[in-house]
Amino acid sequence: MMTSLFSVFDPSTNIMNLPLNWISTFIGILFLPAMFWLIPSRFSLIWYKILTSLHKEFKLLIGPSKNLGGTLIFVSLFSTILFNNFLGLFPYIFTSSSHLSMTLALALPLWLSLMIYGWLNYTQHMLAHLVPQGTPPMLMPFMVIIETTSNIIRPGTLAVRLAANMIAGHLLLTLLGNTGSMLSLSSTSFLIIGQMALLLLELAVAMIQAYVFAILMTLYASEV
Repeated sequence: MMTSLFSVFDPSTNIMNLPLNWISTFIGILFLPAMFWLIPSRFSLIWYKILTSLHKEFKLLIGPSKNLGGTLIFVSLFSTILFNNFLGLFPYIFTSSSHLSMTLALALPLWLSLMIYGWLNYTQHMLAHLVPQGTPPMLMPFMVIIETTSNIIRPGTLAVRLAANMIAGHLLLTLLGNTGSMLSLSSTSFLIIGQMALLLLELAVAMIQAYVFAILMTLYASEV
């Protein structure tokens, strides 16, 4: 029976029909208590500096006078995605951030809440965003259609970007790993070096994709 190549990423661990793979999404919470120790560790100090830098950057994008404390949502979003991306690089741990059901569940509610809030409270401002400044009168109907379409597909593009980037590297690592048993000893050493290089690349992708997801959501919030 033939199966899809992507089926290796499907949730498969279950007890009494309970999908245990998704529990890996909450394993990142186990890393948090170290931040609340009386004597801070080096990890907690580094993580605090990262979160402080992100808070300042997000606050600069949103604006100092708007939504005080709103940056905490996007910093928490960055932390959640980053933990899940990192945990997915460990062997035999389910990568929840490579599935659309997870990424869309993060992007769609946030985007929808921003749109509802904006249209209810700043209707004139939201309508003005549909027509860029300096647009000729003849092109205004087309610009409204284009801007509306680009606005509607935003949660989909956020979800697909994160899931596709995470599953692409995992798929490449899986494909190269499956060929190891058919190679000679000398070729296997090159394969291991290549796998280590790809793993370093995946570490960078995990950080970059978490940052991109959070920064784009912050930009969408700044428009509201």
